[in-house]
Amino acid sequence: MRNWKGKIVLILLAAGLVLLGCGQEAPKPQAKKASEAKPEAAKPAAEKPAAEKPAAEKPAAEKPAAEKPKDPAAEAKSDPPAKAGEKTVIIGFTSSKSGKFKTEGGRQINGLNLWMEQVNAKGGVKLADGTMVKFAFKDYDDESNKDRVQELYTRLINNDKADFLISPYSSGLADASAVIAQQYNKIMITTGAASDSTYKKGYTLIYQAYTPASRYLTGAVDMLAKLSPKSKKIAIIYEKAKFSQDVVNALKAYATSKGFKVVLFDGYDKDTTDFAAFINKIPPKTDAVMGGGHFADTSTLTKQLYEKKVNAKLFAFLVAPPEPKFAEIGAACFAVVGPSQWEPAAKYSEEAAKAAGMTWFGPSVQEFDDSYKKKYGEDPSYHSAGGYAAALILQAAIEKAGSIDTDKVKKALDDMNMMTFFGVTKFDTGKDNHGLQAGHDMVYIQWFKDPKGEFVKKIVWPVAAASAKPFVCPAR
Repeated sequence: MRNWKGKIVLILLAAGLVLLGCGQEAPKPQAKKASEAKPEAAKPAAEKPAAEKPAAEKPAAEKPAAEKPKDPAAEAKSDPPAKAGEKTVIIGFTSSKSGKFKTEGGRQINGLNLWMEQVNAKGGVKLADGTMVKFAFKDYDDESNKDRVQELYTRLINNDKADFLISPYSSGLADASAVIAQQYNKIMITTGAASDSTYKKGYTLIYQAYTPASRYLTGAVDMLAKLSPKSKKIAIIYEKAKFSQDVVNALKAYATSKGFKVVLFDGYDKDTTDFAAFINKIPPKTDAVMGGGHFADTSTLTKQLYEKKVNAKLFAFLVAPPEPKFAEIGAACFAVVGPSQWEPAAKYSEEAAKAAGMTWFGPSVQEFDDSYKKKYGEDPSYHSAGGYAAALILQAAIEKAGSIDTDKVKKALDDMNMMTFFGVTKFDTGKDNHGLQAGHDMVYIQWFKDPKGEFVKKIVWPVAAASAKPFVCPAR
């Protein structure tokens, strides 16, 4: 009996031990204290990749729009969507907002700005594929400094992504910019730049708006022959600059071919302000004094010739005389003649274009004159008109091409034969002078005194364009 009871006790003890062991493994372990947690479960949020962060942990600016509704009107105003079928074309150029070309360069900028304002106000230009093109300018002040030009045009092309280019004012600066335009395969319309030599360098994308320098003062020789058939002696005093040297070299050759004797041919440095040494070299009984350079130096030369009472039958100078501001030198401006690329009294018209068998493009002379006066409160000079005309030429080519593709616009320019308020535009397309202006002609103005005693300029040459008859300068 004792043995049986003993076995029972042993069996119960063994079963209890088994049940005790199973009872400890079966239940899920209780939550451990933070200090006892395994590292994998205790990783801080900072160790998780950014993508695993819950949205609530992101800054408010990073929340999607759905989590924070925005004012649709405010969003449209700050980031308007681009309109389908519209494109902005950037025209790049440098301008002489300071330095010696400030007067002429400022007028040129005025003309450009007026053109852009008007063409964009009309909706821009429609291309063949229906795209409407509007225009924007990007420009820098070249400070009338040739050394800055190439760097600035490179910036316009590479940084500002200019599609087309307009030249700076003056032949020297335009010549420097033309190298960059051709190098980067960009079409450039030059204005305020008449030198012939730029177009003898093999360029194929540079197009001249102005009458070339070689034809600037040749009309003054013809005028002198008409006014005073016995006159034979011409003195030429000129600025040592690219443009003026091109002009006077052609002038000297033309005068000699017409039987005149050039009794003085002398050049002055660009910053000259005292011309006594040159004036004193003018031989007695000289019939005409011609030459000059740009606005500032030519105005000073003209004034000093008057103050020294130099007498001649004709005084004809570059750039300054056509500018309305030239009258500020007072009596010294009287009778002075100057070649002009354009004048408000010019007789270009749609009817004249039709009669000549060519296309008319753009505003009338009167429309340009009126709109310029309204915007700037002054009379436009040929520098103003030249700025507007350069952009108008580019506009006409883009419209004809129906594209802003360089090759297509180039072909339109090569084929161009049109008349605008500025005159005839046609380009030489031969390999020796490609882009040289072949259609535009100069007019010559002379300063008169009206009944009120005020100085006014009038077109006197050629006869077909004249609004008054030229006269010999009276004795001083």
